[in-house]
Amino acid sequence: MKGQLYLIPNTLGESPIERNLPNETIALIKSIKYYVVENIRSARRFLKKVDKAIEIDDLTFFVLDKHTKANDIPSFLKPLSNGINMGMLSEAGCPGVADPGAEIAKLAHEKNIRVIPLVGPSSILLSVMASGLNGQSFAFHGYLPVKKGEAPKAIKALEERSRRENQTQLFIEAPYRNASMLQHIVQTCGPKTRLCIACDITLETEYIVTKTIAQWKGKLPDINKRPAIFLLLA
Repeated sequence: MKGQLYLIPNTLGESPIERNLPNETIALIKSIKYYVVENIRSARRFLKKVDKAIEIDDLTFFVLDKHTKANDIPSFLKPLSNGINMGMLSEAGCPGVADPGAEIAKLAHEKNIRVIPLVGPSSILLSVMASGLNGQSFAFHGYLPVKKGEAPKAIKALEERSRRENQTQLFIEAPYRNASMLQHIVQTCGPKTRLCIACDITLETEYIVTKTIAQWKGKLPDINKRPAIFLLLA
């Protein structure tokens, strides 16, 4: 019998484990010895946060990041083929969503290995839930282009798509560029377009506010270097 691949959500910041993960998920994490992770150091820190009694030296980590060679990835699944359960852990939020873990899940399906998603925080779903925007139809676009002049064009295209399809458009930015992204948004979008700024989700400093562009102008929050997600609905 083959092992099962568990997709383990990570916290979205330094918030308590018990606020983010059910007891059943915590118990399962304690039983897993093989992990696919983006960064070993942060994975170790997360697992110790889950339970200080976890013996990190008894665990095996396979690193999946931008430096991982495509030819090496299939070997990560060997424990599963040998009947051993594995966990896949994202840097933040849910594996396979806005992170490279989808490739592991794809291979697991091809090998008829059961893929089991576990309950935990997702900035995408949590922000949609709280935004008051269209939760029946939405699209996540990851990072917008960063070259000079490209971000406003991308924002305008998303606003037009939102208006045409009545669809909420979501995107993120590197935290140190949040201020410039907000300026691009308010300078590009129409006054009636609604913008939700969702920042520090699940943390004590959580900030989730939706206003029209006209209402935001001149009153933008300071979210510099804080993880945020932006939602538009024209």
